[in-house]
Amino acid sequence: MFLLRPYLRRAHARAEKRWAREVERCVTVDHLRQVMEKRVPPIVREYYRGGADDEITLRDNVEAFRRERFKPRSGVRLESVEMRTEILGHEIALPVIAGPIGSPRMIWPRGEAVAAKAVGEAGTICTLSTLTGTDLEEVRAATGGPCWFQLYLVGGEEVAARGIARAKSAGYSAIVLTIDTAVPGNRAHHEWMGASRAINGTPGQKLAFAPQMLRHLSWLKSYYSDGGMMQFRNVILKDGTPMPYTDIGTQLRASAVTWEHIPWVREHWGDAPIVIKGVQCVEDARLAVEHGADAIVVSNHGGRQLDRVYPTLYMLKEIAPVLKSSSVKILLDGGIRSGADIVIALAHGAHAVLAGRAYTYGLGAGGLTGVSKAFSIMRKEIEDTMRLLGCASIHELRADIHLLSHPFEARP
Repeated sequence: MFLLRPYLRRAHARAEKRWAREVERCVTVDHLRQVMEKRVPPIVREYYRGGADDEITLRDNVEAFRRERFKPRSGVRLESVEMRTEILGHEIALPVIAGPIGSPRMIWPRGEAVAAKAVGEAGTICTLSTLTGTDLEEVRAATGGPCWFQLYLVGGEEVAARGIARAKSAGYSAIVLTIDTAVPGNRAHHEWMGASRAINGTPGQKLAFAPQMLRHLSWLKSYYSDGGMMQFRNVILKDGTPMPYTDIGTQLRASAVTWEHIPWVREHWGDAPIVIKGVQCVEDARLAVEHGADAIVVSNHGGRQLDRVYPTLYMLKEIAPVLKSSSVKILLDGGIRSGADIVIALAHGAHAVLAGRAYTYGLGAGGLTGVSKAFSIMRKEIEDTMRLLGCASIHELRADIHLLSHPFEARP
């Protein structure tokens, strides 16, 4: 395979131009998803699409936004729409932060760095997951904007401390501590498709996936142009080697983050901001404030952890009023698929949102061009929604003014 690398890289360069043409035709984030599905094999793309168990929460996250209804003021002409905002010392061009996504290198060569470049060009913050395949230093260097580092304690505290030190040295400006992964969620559909066999199976079991890989030859060539199976380059084990790409369920169980870890993280990270991700109730929001969090992310891990929990938009409606007098920034992820969703989240009290799947669909569809397109789509949708609402600034959005106060009940 090493001898074929120059050919594979040329093939990837040609394919990149082809997929860029398809991406440019996309008008919505869902169009990007459809292009990604054409390019990436089912067993790979399912990791980014799917949720836990019956995927009730995955669907509810999206449905919660779809049930909201705007209350526009017409006959208004706006000279401009203000979308800039300040989050933890950074002024960003739109209220959308790139959320942490595991293993983007599986869908595009050096996917983490490619995405970071596009996110920086969009004028916002890139959040890098611990469980990624490109060195965090390379990712930081690729973007012209700020970077946050999302922290898991996989490998133990000594390993995590090395990751914190690397992020600090590389210039990451905030740690995002994920608290909702006591065990990995039961991704039932992905497992039914054969995820464990594809990663840890015998050569014969892995060979069974060859037909679907060959039907996505463009992805396959790009994948091997990047060296094939990635390692977790940002989890350096005690022997000095990166953690291999494998089922990390055992690691997550052994390294579940608790509130008691926050002082330890603060000791190693210093005075720079800490963001607590995975807040799903008022009680935990209050605990985050008590433990000195600078921001929280109202998040159920995109419906990928515990199924049958409330959608994040519903929890935002409960949490935002409680933290109104606090200086803690309130962020939200889960269910964001459009600029209209972002406007709704801001109206209900979020200072900004984290989008994960939205830009990942763009990355899988067309790399740098795809991620840029995802942010371009969301930017346009935010601006169009604001103009049609008759609201000139995201800082003026209020649910009691711009949204109907009663839930919408669709007819069967």
